[in-house]
Amino acid sequence: MTESEAARLRDLLLDTRWGALATTLDETPYASWVAFVVEPDFQGFLLHLSRLARHTRFMLENPLASLALCETDDGRRDPQTLARVSLSGKVQDLVRGSDDYNQAQARYLSRFPEAEHTFGFGDFHLFRLKLDQAQFVPGLGQAKRLRRSDFAGLGE
Repeated sequence: MTESEAARLRDLLLDTRWGALATTLDETPYASWVAFVVEPDFQGFLLHLSRLARHTRFMLENPLASLALCETDDGRRDPQTLARVSLSGKVQDLVRGSDDYNQAQARYLSRFPEAEHTFGFGDFHLFRLKLDQAQFVPGLGQAKRLRRSDFAGLGE
């Protein structure tokens, strides 16, 4: 990955707040839109989700998931030139009250302060999608398969 591609990926990860979460259960795929927060090392993505949601129930049964992000569609003639990434890994349900949970909650609320009231709801859980691999497409015909280690140098 070139320096300019790495910068484009970093900007995409840091500037995007809304992505498509893909889950599956019993051979039934499901995608939904979720808010997320990137962790400083780019190795994890925080999701604060209700257990009442179908995607959350799927994740609790099968923790493999993918989060797809795309640059904002600016109306250009060819949308395939927009940068996009599909992040894949395992989802962890963070233990409420643990140091890890408290740090993740503070990070989430620093990005989405209006979500504070939902942390008091019993059905909401804080999850981490732990990055395993990704498919980054900086533009048409430029697909790059990335490993977790490729994200280490992105810096925040």
